[in-house]
Amino acid sequence: MLKDRLLKHLPNPETLRENRALKPVAHLLQRKELWQVNRRSVSSAVFVGLFSAFIPVPSQMLLAAIIAIFMRANLPISVALVWITNPITMAPMFYFSYQLGAWLLGTEATPLEGNLTFTWLFDNLAAISGPLIFGSLLCGWILGTTGYISARIIWRSKVMEKWRRRRKLRAEKKN
Repeated sequence: MLKDRLLKHLPNPETLRENRALKPVAHLLQRKELWQVNRRSVSSAVFVGLFSAFIPVPSQMLLAAIIAIFMRANLPISVALVWITNPITMAPMFYFSYQLGAWLLGTEATPLEGNLTFTWLFDNLAAISGPLIFGSLLCGWILGTTGYISARIIWRSKVMEKWRRRRKLRAEKKN
C-alpha cells in the first residue's frame, strides 16, 4: 500500500538514465539499490534528504544524490526531500542553525543590521561561517536521524497492520 503509492510517484530509472544532462553519471544510476523501495532504502533516503537539506551549499540536490549513491539509499526520495529547503523555509532554517551553532560554540551571534543582503553576508562570512556550519550539521544530523527512525517505525507499523488484516481475513475464511 505505502510502497505502491511511493512507486507511483517516483521517476522511472530508464527515463533518468536517458536524460542528456545525466549522461556522465548514467553508469552510477544503473545500480538497482538506488531505485528499490524497501524499509532500508527509504529510511536511509529520508536521512540523506533531510540531512542534506540543512547543509548550506548551493547544490544540495547534488550533495544528496552523491550521499545516496554512496549509502545505497533510494535516489529519488533523497533528492526530493532536499526541497524542504526552499525560498520560503531557507532563511528560518539557516538562521536557527546559525543561532544554535553560535550558542553551542559559546560565541556571540552577529546581529542582523537592517536588511539581509549579499553585501552583509560577504562582510560577515568569516564570523558566521563556523557557527552556521556547526549548527547546520547538527540540525541536519538530528532531523535526519529523527526522519530515519520515523520512517522505519511507520514502515514497520504499516507492515504489521497488513499482517493483522491478512490474519483476520484468514480467520474469517476458516469460520
